[in-house]
Amino acid sequence: MAEEELQIEESGGKSKKMIIIIIAVVVILGGGAAYFFLFAGSDAPVQEQPDMAQLQNGQPAAPKANIGTALYVAMPRPFVFNVPGSGRDRLVQIKVQLMVRGSDNEEVAKSHIPLIEGTLLQVFSNSSADDLVTEAGKITLREDALSEVQRVMNDISGTNVVEQVLFTGFVMQ
Repeated sequence: MAEEELQIEESGGKSKKMIIIIIAVVVILGGGAAYFFLFAGSDAPVQEQPDMAQLQNGQPAAPKANIGTALYVAMPRPFVFNVPGSGRDRLVQIKVQLMVRGSDNEEVAKSHIPLIEGTLLQVFSNSSADDLVTEAGKITLREDALSEVQRVMNDISGTNVVEQVLFTGFVMQ
């Protein structure tokens, strides 16, 4: 009787070990397959076929110049200012980031942050609370800020350094 119980316990232990080994192998193979599908790819560049719309006089159009990756330059502190309204003056706080293309433009923008801040503050202070309440007013303010920053940076560097002015925080009390 004791020998039968010993054999049952030994065979149960072997099957548990076998199940654990099988599960470990499946997990390792699954991880390897996931890595292969997610990270393994061809190192050769993919050549795109030109569309018919891209063809000019039967010849493919010139490839677009690589203008660089989008980088974001955060203004070091939020803009806080008063704006007049029809009922009362309001306090506005706007957090701003500038989208630039390429590290060269990023460095130019960072080196001229005081000039950009002054320009943005001039544009922001010309607005009214009644305009900033609406979404259209915020969009207009952002477009005006972009055109003024681009104008000032064109005067300094001769190129369009800033591609977009983004409001990452907007509070009006």
